[in-house]
Amino acid sequence: MVLASTAMVMVVPAALAQVDGARDYDMPSQDLGSALRAVAQQSGTQVIAPTELVADLRAPALKGRYRPEQAVAQLLRGSRLRAAMVGSTLVVQRDDTAQVGNVSADAGGEILVTGTRIRGEAPVGVPVITLDREALQQGGFATTAQLVQSIPQNFYGGANENTGSLITGTGGGNSSRGAGVNLRGLGQMSTLVLINGDRPPLGGAGGTFSDLSMVPASVVERIEIVPDGASAIYGSDAVAGVVNVVTRLNFRGAETSLRFGTADGDSQEYQGSQLLGTRWSSGHAVVAYEFYKRDRLRASDRDYATDDLRAFGGPDRRPGYASPGTIYAGGRSYAVPAGQNGVGLTAAQLTLGAVNRQDSWFGIDILPQQQRHSLFAAFSQDLSTDLRFYGHGLATWRRYDVNLRSGADTRRTVPVTNPFYLDPVGTRQPVGVDYSFTRDLGPEGQSGTARAFGVTAGLEATFGRWTVDAHGTWGRQDEAWTLRNRINSARLALALADSNPTTAYNLFGDGPSTNRATIDSIRGYIKNDYYGVVWSGTLRADGPLAAVPAGDLRLAIGGEYREDRYRNGATTSYTSSLTELVTPPTPLPELRSVKSLYVELLVPVLGGEASLPGFRKLDVSLALRTEDYSDFGRTTNPKIGLSWEPLSGVTARGSYGKSFRAPIFNELRQDPGSIAIFAFAVADPQASSGTSNIIVIRGNDPNLRPERAETWTLGLDLSPAFVPGFRIGATWFNVDYRDRIASPAANLASFLINRDIYNPILTPNPSGARVAELYASPYYRNLQNIPATAQFVAVADARLQNLSVSKQAGLDLDVAYGFDLSGDRVEIGAVGTYIFQIRQQLTPTAQAIDVVDTVGNPVDLHVRARATFQKAGFSAALFGNYVDSYVNKTAVAPQRVSSWTTFDLNLAYDFEQSRGPLHGLRIALNGSNIFDRDPPYVSYFVGTYTAGFDGENANPLGRVVSLQITKKW
Repeated sequence: MVLASTAMVMVVPAALAQVDGARDYDMPSQDLGSALRAVAQQSGTQVIAPTELVADLRAPALKGRYRPEQAVAQLLRGSRLRAAMVGSTLVVQRDDTAQVGNVSADAGGEILVTGTRIRGEAPVGVPVITLDREALQQGGFATTAQLVQSIPQNFYGGANENTGSLITGTGGGNSSRGAGVNLRGLGQMSTLVLINGDRPPLGGAGGTFSDLSMVPASVVERIEIVPDGASAIYGSDAVAGVVNVVTRLNFRGAETSLRFGTADGDSQEYQGSQLLGTRWSSGHAVVAYEFYKRDRLRASDRDYATDDLRAFGGPDRRPGYASPGTIYAGGRSYAVPAGQNGVGLTAAQLTLGAVNRQDSWFGIDILPQQQRHSLFAAFSQDLSTDLRFYGHGLATWRRYDVNLRSGADTRRTVPVTNPFYLDPVGTRQPVGVDYSFTRDLGPEGQSGTARAFGVTAGLEATFGRWTVDAHGTWGRQDEAWTLRNRINSARLALALADSNPTTAYNLFGDGPSTNRATIDSIRGYIKNDYYGVVWSGTLRADGPLAAVPAGDLRLAIGGEYREDRYRNGATTSYTSSLTELVTPPTPLPELRSVKSLYVELLVPVLGGEASLPGFRKLDVSLALRTEDYSDFGRTTNPKIGLSWEPLSGVTARGSYGKSFRAPIFNELRQDPGSIAIFAFAVADPQASSGTSNIIVIRGNDPNLRPERAETWTLGLDLSPAFVPGFRIGATWFNVDYRDRIASPAANLASFLINRDIYNPILTPNPSGARVAELYASPYYRNLQNIPATAQFVAVADARLQNLSVSKQAGLDLDVAYGFDLSGDRVEIGAVGTYIFQIRQQLTPTAQAIDVVDTVGNPVDLHVRARATFQKAGFSAALFGNYVDSYVNKTAVAPQRVSSWTTFDLNLAYDFEQSRGPLHGLRIALNGSNIFDRDPPYVSYFVGTYTAGFDGENANPLGRVVSLQITKKW
């Protein structure tokens, strides 16, 4: 990357760094940030320097042949800064403190990199993706979620603000329109999110994901992502990987930022933030505030948000609920004419056999309106030369509002007492009317709040070269929502039966043809709330265990105790009764406690004076973590990593580990409301009648186990000395994910058609005693009036259970080349992911199906390329985003979806004045999807949902242009 002076300098992925190849330098005196950047690019070595340390400093001229650490040391002369080697990374730190700790919490000492618990070392054998403040600024991102979701390894499906009705969003619990991360497309619950190394409270109904929308972008120093299983380091959920948000704990000075963006006038975005940080001889403190607001994006502003896809060559899927509506009588339909109010309507005016249709996207939003306030604070104080107290906290309040597609459309019965009643067949019997109330009540909508609070406090002590840390973390996320404009069917029934034309409900007109007070009387609602709480205590230590010829044998050891609690509130409903109904909260399991112990060992086998031909350096890491859960037992997970450097600039690496995901609270429910037993007739090719009876058991398996996975990677990193500034890294990854928690109930009709698939859940030919036992259960429901004396061919265990298997393999690639051009700096590069296969089995005996490149799953190829240019204070960055073509199988016949290429552009200028009103000022103009390319057409059908685009693989915002002004004081 080419780095602006306002960013933390983070130049090369850690695995690509080369730290001891001497190169010739001839650099003039310039600002320190630019000089460090130039050394990093020319040497291929990663250099990290917090912006506040290098701002306003100049570097001397540099001429001669130096190794990277020597060159950086020359640039730092007289600055009271020093560079420390962390693995293969050079970290710029203050030279006026002896404290040891996380550099994000204090500017001195050794840093702790995500993927390892050993300070001062990079994770062995594992690639780490680092997104710093420059990546945030260059990409034009306004939110933390946008930054994380920009990487090719992330799949947008799952918990996101516009995916609730899509394949991966259904049942995902994202009622509050938050934003999650879904590495490798393995599911939102299979990626672990951390904030400064600790778990935040979970969001969503049932605690289904970590909500990145609650983390303000202005307080983010960097985000470290390990796209590899890491349960041996962090425990549950780290199957696809770990996302660690590191905040600006060490910020010093003042920073004011204002941003305005617009999606070509269709949706506006506003953002403002203020950071204040100070330091004294024995500590420092930071406080920050951010405001963010984005207007709703209406379906009327996007042609492809429609049920009527004929303009794209697709079908017309508009439902038959419309205004004017359609009358059903005598088994036939009669379309009500437009342009009249239902008074005096006659059968002769109706259109026999026709159906009025209305787009269910009418008045609906694609994206909700969002508004957020965030407060952040951090504090550190030395208690002695070897003991430090620290703390930090984040509080966020978010409100949202969205207009939704109707979820309550159904045929309404109009009795003969209704003064507007019309019987087209003359039977004087009640008639049915399919009618849309959207024009009467307004669209259904949902508004709500999400509030998140998190606090961490601890002590950090040094004992020689060992560091001991003891800290506690508490967090809580509350969510509440109201579903409005839901029809109260009880009130509507009364209004339809009313014989008074002044107060009766009229379903026979075009548009609102009813008294406003009557319309308001049927306006119903549903309200609900829930919250999750997490608190944990951690005691850990790391340091050198012994000196060996290749370096220090280093050890990290620790223990953690965590408690998770999730509670649903009561549901208040005013949709089917004359008064409010209050449903008691859904009972969830009690508090979950988790006890954990872990150990990690770094063994430098060869290196330094202990190197051999072909083995310039060889490191091995071993990690083991055991966790004891109060609700399902114990799990132990190992991991091994290896890094081999046969010669300078060439590193081969690999890793193998086991990971797991613990069942969430909703999956452990055993209350009566979650259990059902019923008899059901299904298609059976082996039966002479074509159907057979089965008994189905629904609910959650009380013996649920964790989902478990084996992951391995192989990688190669090249940074050849004969091509200064060039680097390439490739990682082959493989995930074997088993015992995935799933329910086969959605495929109930196929249980006997595909016996080979569903045999693991079928118990054939149950005895009469077994049938009688199930019929006598208090959970039995008589759905089809099948007697207990009937013949049953099987009992189907359709409970949520450890059932499915997913196997994925692919390749991550990161390539870059940085060079000088007439004294200016240029870099070109690309990151991409190619997925070879995602083979899924619903049951262990089912035939594996490769789902990559299909709607509802990741595409095989996703690339983000870049070209950056910097000249003095001016910088430009152009990004190209490519999503490969794939297949839509939600349509009747499979359809090919075209590839999608978009471009983003960032232009910025950092004023270089050392004083005056322009000092510390940065102005940036950002454009995403600058050519305003629509998403490729997809006939996306899921149940009653229809759209002409795929919200899991495309962003509906279109071109977004933003102006951001940042001032450092």
